[in-house]
Amino acid sequence: MKFAIGNHPDALAVSGNGRQMSYGELDRRSNALAHKLRALGVGRDQPVGLLMRRTPSIVVGALGILKAGGAYLPLDPAFPAERLAFMAQDASARVVITEDACSCRISCGPWALVALDDSEADHAPESDTAEHDLAYVIYTSGSTGQPKGVLIEHRSLDNLIAWHNETFGVSTSDRASHVSSFGFDAAVWELWPYLAAGASVHFVDDESRTEPEALRDWVCAHRITIAFAPTVMAEHMISLDWPSDASLRTLLTGADTLHRYPAGSLPFRLVNNYGPTECTVVATSGTMSAAASSEQLPPIGRGIRNTQIHILDQNLIPVAPGETGELCIGGAGVARGYLNRPDLTAQKFVRDPFSSEPGARMYRSGDLARQLPDGQIVFLGRADNQIKIRGFRIEPEEIAAALSRHPAVASALVTAGNGHGSSESRLTAYVVARSGARPENGALQDSLRAHLPEYMIPSDIVWLGSFPLTPNGKIDRAALPEPVSEGVTLPANGGDDSLQERLAAIVAALLRSQSVGPDDNFFLLGGHSMLGAQMIARIRDAFGVELSLRTLFESPTVATLVAAIDAKRACAAAAGGSR
Repeated sequence: MKFAIGNHPDALAVSGNGRQMSYGELDRRSNALAHKLRALGVGRDQPVGLLMRRTPSIVVGALGILKAGGAYLPLDPAFPAERLAFMAQDASARVVITEDACSCRISCGPWALVALDDSEADHAPESDTAEHDLAYVIYTSGSTGQPKGVLIEHRSLDNLIAWHNETFGVSTSDRASHVSSFGFDAAVWELWPYLAAGASVHFVDDESRTEPEALRDWVCAHRITIAFAPTVMAEHMISLDWPSDASLRTLLTGADTLHRYPAGSLPFRLVNNYGPTECTVVATSGTMSAAASSEQLPPIGRGIRNTQIHILDQNLIPVAPGETGELCIGGAGVARGYLNRPDLTAQKFVRDPFSSEPGARMYRSGDLARQLPDGQIVFLGRADNQIKIRGFRIEPEEIAAALSRHPAVASALVTAGNGHGSSESRLTAYVVARSGARPENGALQDSLRAHLPEYMIPSDIVWLGSFPLTPNGKIDRAALPEPVSEGVTLPANGGDDSLQERLAAIVAALLRSQSVGPDDNFFLLGGHSMLGAQMIARIRDAFGVELSLRTLFESPTVATLVAAIDAKRACAAAAGGSR
C-alpha cells in the first residue's frame, strides 16, 4: 500500500478532535513508531493491538504498524475488558499500542503496552511486505460464543483502494468524512483510499455522527465531498433538506438493508454497497437512481473490480436469473480465512469452481440474493440465524452463551424481530431459569454489559418454564411468545396533560410500544441513537426545549427526562430573569 506523502508533505492528511496533522507529520510519527515496533520484534504477519480513541493519532498507530510489516488489530475502548483481552490473546499480539486514556481498558497479558508519543523519524524501516502478508485483523461475532478474527491481506486492501479511488474519482482536493469505530470494517474503507490519493480525512465528533441532522450540518460546515453513513443513518439523511450548494457529491452507505430510494432533488448521489468483513468491506456497489416508489428493495449493485459474484443453490450450482440463492463471492477481496479457526475457514472459504487461478477460494456469505435482469443484485436476508441490526453483524449464539454464564440461567435463545409493533429490529432473549432463580431483567442486562458491547444487549428478555419443541426435539421458534413490555401504563387522569404523561406518549409512539412506564429505559425498550435523534426533535417540538443526545443517554427514562426538561426550563427562566 502506497501513500501520497512525499508529493505534498505540508498538505492536510487527517483532522478531528481539535487536532490537524499534515502528511509530513503523519509520515514522520508513523516512521518513529515503526522503528519502535521493529525493535520489539514486530514483523510480517504479526498482529499488533491498537487500543485508542477515534482521533488523528489512531491513524499514526495503524500506519506505523503497517510500516513495521505487522497487521493492525483494532481494539475498541468501548468494548468490555474481557472481550479486549480475549481478542489480543487470541491474535497472539506481542504489542498493544495505546494511550493514557485507554490503557486501563485491557488487563495485563503476554503483550507489551506501548504508549503512542510525539516522536518522529525521517525514514521508515526497510519493508519486505508482500501482497499475501496480513494488513489487518478485525473480529466479528462468533457462533461459538467467542468473536472470531478475519485475516485480510495487503492484496485485498490494495484492490479495495484502487477500485474506490478509480470509481469515485478521488483526488487531492477531496475532503472525506470518517464516522465508523475502528473495530467496524467500514473504518478501513473510510481511511486508506483517501490517504493513498492524497485527500484529507476528517473525523466526525461523537455527537454529530449519531444524529442525522447534526451529521448533515457537520458535512456541510466541513465542506466534505465524499462521505460514508451506515444504512439507518443514510436513510434519514436522504430525507432531509440539503442546501443546493452543498459540497458533498457522493454519499456512500452500507452495512444493512437499504429500504428507500433517494429523491431526485438531492444535490449528491447515493451509492449502496454490500460486503462482508470476510471480503474486505465492499463486494458489490451501485448508484441508486431516484425513484418515487418501487415494489422491490433498492439493489446492492454489481461486483466491484476483480470480484466475482455468484448466486448458487445448496450444491453450489448457479440458479437461474431472478431465482433466489446463496450469495457467494470470489476474487481479490476474499480474506485468508479466520484466525485459529481452520474448521470454520474450510466451511466458509471453499474452492472456487469458477476460477482458473490455482488455489482460488470463494466465500459462502450465508446471505440470500437474486439477480435482476440488468445484472444488479438484490439482497434478501440471511440464510441462517445470523442477525444484522443497525449495521452490526451479530451471532445470536454468542449472546446466548454470555447469558448462559449467568448463575440464574439454565439455557437461553436469542432472536431478532419487531416486538411491540416496532418497525425497528430488536434483540429478544428467551431464557429458562435455574430452579428458584430469576433476577430482574435489568440486572441480567447489566451483567451482560461486562462481556458484550451495548449493541448486543437484548432489548427484551422473556422468561420461560421450558422451550417449546418440535416433534423432532428441536426448539420450535415459531411457538416462542412475543415479548411484552414490562412497563406500567401511565393513567390518563381526565384532562391532566402532565409533562410525564405527554413524554411517555412520545416515547410510546416513537418506539411503537403499547406501554411505557416512568422508569422504563428508552434504550432497553428498543431505542438507539438514530431513534434518539428523533426523540430529541419531538421533545423540542412538544416542549420547546433543546436537549442533546448526550442528555438522553444520561437520562434515558421518562422520569429522568422529565427532570432534565424541568432543569432546562429553570435555567432558561433564570437566564431570562437576569436580563
